[in-house]
Parts: sequence; C-alpha cells; structure tokens
Amino acid sequence: MSRAPKRVAPRRTAGKVAPLRLGVNVDHIATIRNARGGQHPDPVRAAKIAVAAGADGITAHLREDRRHIRDDDIARLKAEISKPLNFEMAATAEMVGIACMTRPHACCIVPEKRTERTTEGGLDVITGKAAIAAAVKELKSAGIRVSLFIAADPAQIKAAAAIGAPVIEIHTGAWCEALAQKNKTEAASEWKRIREGAKLAKTFGLEVHAGHGLDYDSAEAIAALPEVVELNIGHFLVGEATYVGLAQAIKRMRVAMDRGRARAGA
Repeated sequence: MSRAPKRVAPRRTAGKVAPLRLGVNVDHIATIRNARGGQHPDPVRAAKIAVAAGADGITAHLREDRRHIRDDDIARLKAEISKPLNFEMAATAEMVGIACMTRPHACCIVPEKRTERTTEGGLDVITGKAAIAAAVKELKSAGIRVSLFIAADPAQIKAAAAIGAPVIEIHTGAWCEALAQKNKTEAASEWKRIREGAKLAKTFGLEVHAGHGLDYDSAEAIAALPEVVELNIGHFLVGEATYVGLAQAIKRMRVAMDRGRARAGA
C-alpha cells in the first residue's frame, strides 16, 4: 500500500522572497529555421543572446518527431551556453537515454502527442505513474534535476511528490488563454487554481516553476506568487523578437517580472 507523500513546512527566509528566474525557450527559433531548412536562424546563437540579455537558463524541447529542436541543437546548447540547460522531453526510453548522455542541468518531463501543435495540458502523473516514476528515478540517478509539467491540480501535485520529483512546472496555458479571450470568469477560476496549487506544492517540499502562454502582463502577475521561483517562456518572446529584437524582448520581460516580484508577499 503506497503512502501519501509527507508534507513539509515551507522554508522561510526572514520575510524575504526567493529570486525569480527566467528560462528562455528557444524551440521556435528552430521552428523558423526548419520552415525553410538550412542553419538560419540558429537556436544556439539565440540562446547566447538570451543569456547576455538576462536569461537565467535556456529551455529546449527535443520532441520525438524533431519538429523544431534537433539532437545536434541539444548537444551544442549543452556545450556552448554558459547558463543551465533545461531539457524538455517525453518520458520515453529514447529521451531518457539522450538526457543521460547529454547530462543537462535539468529535465522537464512533458506530455507529447504527434498531432498537437504545441503542448496541450499537463502531464497525467496518475495514469502514467509507472513510466514517469521510472524516468524520474533514472534521471535523478544521473545527477539531473527533474521537473514534471503538470496542471495545478491537487491530485497531480500529490502524485508528483509521491514519485519523488523535486520540482513541478505549473501549466499556465488555460489561464493565459482565458486572459487572451477576455473571459474574466474562467481567468479568475484558473488563477485561483494556480495560486492554490503553488501553495499546496510548497507544502510537499516541491520547488515550483510555471510556464506556457505567458506574456508581459501574465508573467508580471504570476511573478507576485512567492512560491513560484522560475518562469519558462518561449513563444511570446520569439514573437516579440520580430518587432523589437530578442534581447530587448527579454529585457522587457525581466522588467515585468521584477515589477511583479516586488509585490510578492505584500
């Protein structure tokens, strides 16, 4: 009989809120490259620009169909960037093998469907418990920090803690979509779920990240949650880069995040 994960009291630092990190996802730099073929634009070059502009880490998702990031991109990112690499992946034997060979700083396990345009919803840790738990164990044994990309659902958060994942990344897509559609009722409901999910995760001793669909305004809002210590943002920044340049988009995002963080715990 499995036991419920033990709750631990969240650590407090004399009223101080933990710094908020920004991970920049370079997947869609690769999407643009692959639309025409060749080597331009280069996601590794974009990653270096992101780091110089203030990114705390780089995220890249090596999908099973290699629709954007490719194997050589992951190898070059690991070798050439000066900040931590967060390798997004499905919980498959192939991806676990690549991760253990590459040894990124972190791996974020995400759900993956061939027919989806982008990641739809969070990982179902309960249904996929056996495969996900095995992947978590192997990645941790290789010295890789593991996170699970899940909805802010209490059952999923408890399941993530139960299988030993040290980090969760809350899927913010439904909230961001409701904001974009100006559906105030739905946005308020999703925001409450995120806020309460982050608090619950903290009681289980989980580190809390968030991402998917975030823009300047939504990133500023979620930065005010003291439990959240990292945001991973990609598509919006790549889109903004077409207007203002990637470095400037990242700098603006950091300003928005700092404004929100200043309200954390207030």
